[in-house]
Amino acid sequence: MSVLKVPLRAPDATAFAPYGDLVVPPDTPGCRQFYSATLHTRPTESSPVLHVNHILPQTLPIEVTGIERHPHAAQCFLPIDVARYVVMVMPSDDAGQPQTDRALAFLMPGTIGVIYNPGVWHLGATVLDRPGHFTVLMWRTGLQQDDQFLSIAPMIITDSASSAPPE
Repeated sequence: MSVLKVPLRAPDATAFAPYGDLVVPPDTPGCRQFYSATLHTRPTESSPVLHVNHILPQTLPIEVTGIERHPHAAQCFLPIDVARYVVMVMPSDDAGQPQTDRALAFLMPGTIGVIYNPGVWHLGATVLDRPGHFTVLMWRTGLQQDDQFLSIAPMIITDSASSAPPE
């Protein structure tokens, strides 16, 4: 059995749209880009949780054996001090299980954040090059399972050059 390889792609708001939003600063000075609508999908009895994490770097290729999702609320990652990072998402089947064969992986610069829609299976925070820090905002109820973690068959995230078919 071969290991599923997922090539990294450049940030692409259209490809990422079924899974959430890319948080991109506006180009025009003095302008604001709002993402509040994405964060409004949450249980009414939830409270905001804001934390900063510290992630040690990994190198490509990256073996993925576990993913997570937050079924009741969006989760927002805003890079504070990150060179580059990897985002991997995948859709769910009708039973809510991840469709690993449809995974997408993005190589993100430290200038773009992500908001995962509720219920989106994704890779945990993964940085490249050097240790990194993100501000993370999400909603928690404390009454429900706000985080779900799942072990999966190994997958390999590759850079686009190493995932090209041999000539």
